Amino acid sequence: MAARGRPRTFVPDTALRQALQVFWERGYEGTSLNDLAEAMGIASASIYAYFGNKEDLFRKVMALYGATSGEPPRRALREQPTTRAAIHAMLRATADQITGPDDPHYCMLILAAPTGAVENHAVREFLADLRLDMLNTVKDRLARGVAEGDLTLSPGGLDALARYYTTVVQGLSIQARDGADRAELEAVITCAMAAWDALAGPSARPSSDPLG
Repeated sequence: MAARGRPRTFVPDTALRQALQVFWERGYEGTSLNDLAEAMGIASASIYAYFGNKEDLFRKVMALYGATSGEPPRRALREQPTTRAAIHAMLRATADQITGPDDPHYCMLILAAPTGAVENHAVREFLADLRLDMLNTVKDRLARGVAEGDLTLSPGGLDALARYYTTVVQGLSIQARDGADRAELEAVITCAMAAWDALAGPSARPSSDPLG
């Protein structure tokens, strides 16, 4: 009697990164389980056994995306010393990420979302929650600026400014997907930062933007 073949082994982290690339390139609805199995180099049954169904796998992929490609803009918000510099650095980090040579030119949070099928409602809501978290992250950085004294805004103005710059981030992704290069996105960022003084109001104390 012939010996039963050994189960095919795989490295989960590597397989997850391969799944990330497929979802990133094709979006959630455009990706089939067969696409994922082929890219990950494992059988569909192994995907279910280790990662769960397609939605479960996508949620794990988005966690990986957030910890890798999604991290530089958030880090810029955390680490820059002034609010203006933090917003400027966030926009530039976003532009860098979505025009890199090795990945699709758009943000997964914006353009990988499902659009039609009723059964994908939970995924749409999941991505909407992630986008809301990004808005709240920007809002928290603006609130920190108010607390530290380099920004003067009412609560309503703070919310509006956070929504404005989050919308700029989302627009950069759409522009990149449609072919805008890094220099063209930088021109958009320059315009967005030129609006800072009018939108943010006078600073309570002098501040500088090391990014220019």
